[in-house]
Amino acid sequence: MSEHLARNPSPETAPPDRRVPMPGPIRVLVAEDQALVRGAVAALLSLEPDLEVVAEVERGDQVVAAAHATGPDVAVLDVEMPGINGIAAAEILRRELPSCRVLIVTTFGRPGYLRRAMESGASGFIVKDTPADQLADAIRRVHAGLRVVDPELAAESLAAGDNPLTPREADVLREAKDGSSVTEIAARLFLGDGTVRNYLSSAIGKTGSRNRVEAVHVAEENGWL
Repeated sequence: MSEHLARNPSPETAPPDRRVPMPGPIRVLVAEDQALVRGAVAALLSLEPDLEVVAEVERGDQVVAAAHATGPDVAVLDVEMPGINGIAAAEILRRELPSCRVLIVTTFGRPGYLRRAMESGASGFIVKDTPADQLADAIRRVHAGLRVVDPELAAESLAAGDNPLTPREADVLREAKDGSSVTEIAARLFLGDGTVRNYLSSAIGKTGSRNRVEAVHVAEENGWL
């Protein structure tokens, strides 16, 4: 009798159930300014049984607030968005929500974007023509703590080398994109006119350009702005 009880303990004497609970789905935030693309990405990811889209935003300056409100595990961010771009949003997320990993997804496979994204704290960088199943897999890998980088873009980034522009030179070129005068740029950046001219001249030289318009174009094509 005692042997039988030892082999088959009663509910009162049975050891507690120590099974580890199954983890929930990976919570995903999607940031993309084009509504059709954003909706398509969210719909495709929602078909994956282990992924859950918890937030969708159309502006870069909505990312951090949405992340605070919904607690995503992974934020999938476009680069070019109104407000602030995805790389700037990634930098803020790294400071305020370090548990949220970032995967940058962009149309523009520019080498400079990759380097800036990695410096911002992003864990991955892929282009938008990546098939849906590979995007889902990239999210899983980023969530697991791995780095995911488009191989062709990685090779181009290494070949292109470092961004030659200083942060201030890049700031001045960004402000020059709309054709603003030196005085207007100086006022917006709280700099002197002479200082702005010096930065523009330096940026033109470093990009091998003939003028500021060409320098902006070169810098944008390389993803330095």
